[in-house]
Amino acid sequence: MTPPVSPQKDRFAHDRLPPPDQWPQILPLAGVSDLETLNCVSLLLDRHVSNGHGDRPAVRGGDRTWTYAELNEHVCRAASVMVDRHGIRPGNRVLIRGGNSPEVALAWLAVQKTGAVAITTMSLLRDNELRVIIDMSRPALAICETGLLQDLALAVHSSGRDLPVIAFDDGHGELFELMADASPQHETCATLPDDISLIAFTSGTTGKPKATVHFHRDVIAICETMSRHIIAPVPDDVFIGTAPLAFTFGLGGLLVFPFYAGACSVLNARYSPEQLLDAIETYGATVCFTVPTFFQQMVKLKTGQSLATLRLAVSSGEALPLPVRQAWADATGMQLAEVLGSTEMLHAFAGSTGQDMRPGFIGPAIPGYEIAVLDDAGRKLPADEIGRLAVRGPTGCRYLDDERQQVYVQDGWNITGDACSMTEDGYLAYHSRLDDMIISSGYNISGVEVENTLLLHPDVRECAVIGEASDDRGQIVVAYVVTPVAAKDRQGLADNLQDHVKNTIAPYKYPRAIRFLDQLPRNESGKIQRFRLRDI
Repeated sequence: MTPPVSPQKDRFAHDRLPPPDQWPQILPLAGVSDLETLNCVSLLLDRHVSNGHGDRPAVRGGDRTWTYAELNEHVCRAASVMVDRHGIRPGNRVLIRGGNSPEVALAWLAVQKTGAVAITTMSLLRDNELRVIIDMSRPALAICETGLLQDLALAVHSSGRDLPVIAFDDGHGELFELMADASPQHETCATLPDDISLIAFTSGTTGKPKATVHFHRDVIAICETMSRHIIAPVPDDVFIGTAPLAFTFGLGGLLVFPFYAGACSVLNARYSPEQLLDAIETYGATVCFTVPTFFQQMVKLKTGQSLATLRLAVSSGEALPLPVRQAWADATGMQLAEVLGSTEMLHAFAGSTGQDMRPGFIGPAIPGYEIAVLDDAGRKLPADEIGRLAVRGPTGCRYLDDERQQVYVQDGWNITGDACSMTEDGYLAYHSRLDDMIISSGYNISGVEVENTLLLHPDVRECAVIGEASDDRGQIVVAYVVTPVAAKDRQGLADNLQDHVKNTIAPYKYPRAIRFLDQLPRNESGKIQRFRLRDI
């Protein structure tokens, strides 16, 4: 039998993948690896309607609730607009710009249906950052929230490219005007499992952002690994969270996982911790994805809210401090699940829930993945020694036209850039990013451990620990602290905090400098941007 041929005739992204000998080892996954054709939208949306579940709620946001049948019709109409009015063909790239909303989910699914490639961008990006993305990915169309058009227009102008833009705004705007006259039926493109579904850009904190390429089979693979084994979703679940859909953590947790399960996703652009607490209660959310800072603040704010509907809370994006985990358990009676993943791997590859959780450990590899801790020569380290985290599984790193591929992928392993240790039975402990590991007078010091210790002090609201160059010690430990203590009393507090660390963990780990901030710098998903602390 003749094997099926890829409908993605636009091979721009395919042609810029790294050579196969630079790919990571991809481990087979039952039910995914052996498919001849696969378009992820057929499993995320089409099958729920064809199986008679079209009346179930699919997405809520603002004053809008769309059932699976309504969402499917919107997706078909939007796909018809892309193909019939703008000539989008399989393999073309489509840039999506907007905060979390039903419209962004609709646009992403419509791109998949056409066989094109989705590039979802963070709403806080400015024109110079967008221009880099446009230059690297060369989209054929952009779909943009009305309030974010200005930066996109500046980026398109400075790129010198002809990029048509369709605007939308809360169920209105040009997109919906065009959809009103478009066909409500659109056949799902029969892409191959290794045809490209999306390009996700890293945050670019160290210079030029990296474009990570993921296939249709990758999208389903994370459903059959992270979602199946950590979330175990059911159709009655209601997902909520703060991570932008432009981040793969948010894309999985707030779009791919709920839709694969036939569940409902709540998509609103931005939440404060107070608003997220209210929204969990208002929407009856059962699964919540957010960063440790939000869980920390929600515990302090929790008064009348019972969170009775919530069955699972998942923390990721940065290390979960032990005091935050304990405070959440004390306040809610629920253990926080922690997972570790990366944009390059598409989603999480390690984590645990329920009785499998251990304080101080993220967990073992999620079934389907393998993890190891390696030394600089690529040898596996003994248990409990800190080294480079290496991962392989059904997903893996493929950068778009980027020489850094050979840094991330070595000997078939994905080298994530995390400094970790692992127990004899495979439980992973996170210590820092490799470039954040502090080496002072020959000692390896985990900033996460120092942060956990500082957070035990009642006058520390938030903190972040980094290493700073020192002529005498190579590096010294520096702590940035947010506190309610008045400025005039902070020198005494600094001395007190140093003594607190010395008396709680090994004295050589104490911060030799403590600096106070009104707030810590964070990205759009709430993750602390430690690199910005080095410029203060």
